[in-house]
Amino acid sequence: MADVVARGVRFHVQRLAPAGRVGASTPVVVCLHGLVMDNLSSFYYTLAGPLAAAGADVVLYDLRGHGRSARPPSGYTLDESVADLVALLDALGLRQPVYLVGNSYGGAVALRAAAVRPDRVAGLVAIEAHAIGDGAGEWIERMSNTLTVTALGLAYDDMPGQLRLLGNRKLARSARLADALLNGTTLIDDIAATPPMAGADLSRIARPVLAIYGALSDLAEAGRQLAREVPHCTLCVVPGQAHTVLREATALVRGLVLEWLAPRAGLPVRAATGAGGGQATPASTPRDGSG
Repeated sequence: MADVVARGVRFHVQRLAPAGRVGASTPVVVCLHGLVMDNLSSFYYTLAGPLAAAGADVVLYDLRGHGRSARPPSGYTLDESVADLVALLDALGLRQPVYLVGNSYGGAVALRAAAVRPDRVAGLVAIEAHAIGDGAGEWIERMSNTLTVTALGLAYDDMPGQLRLLGNRKLARSARLADALLNGTTLIDDIAATPPMAGADLSRIARPVLAIYGALSDLAEAGRQLAREVPHCTLCVVPGQAHTVLREATALVRGLVLEWLAPRAGLPVRAATGAGGGQATPASTPRDGSG
């Protein structure tokens, strides 16, 4: 556990090294979590350990304003998140291209990074990534409205205080952090101003992409558009799952990620597939044979 300062912001970082010596050829995997109520723990308890066991050097961090990282009043756009990522890699001395694994908003950050900083990205996994495709504008508007309503409820209904009175300290702390983030920063305005990634933005992503979406998710069409627009994209649709596929189908997602990553990152295939834990394989639809 460590704090790392990048772009003048203090980031909370966890790093899980593989067994044995870490060298220049060791693949680095950086995990990017979702918005507001999320933090690095969503990967720590799902994918990080198996990735490290398979031979990857795994970096997890709380995005600005989230978890144990500092909460500056501004800087919550997608491009600022990409700039944070690159600066953090520099601060950690990681100059080689890395593999990104992003969930929800973290998936959008990973895709944006691959589009604007391909020199720093070797490949990426986008799990339920949003702000993508032709319907992204409507999704961004709905999300902004939802966050605004949530912010008002936190501010005027004293939800953290009510939860404390009920004895739920953990949830009260999460509500307090969400209140500070939604009502004390420009996050909602920054999300509302996020330009969707579509068309040319997606087609210029030259790195290999694994896109994982729940079949019941309202973002499923974004996954299909990724498969159509990104030159080297493999789409896996998980039956019976919605936006919470990482949490609800962890073993299956873990298997998909490790099996996709192993040949690309040079991980031992036996170690990677053995750590997967899932048996079912969703339909995989690469746009071409190089996904």
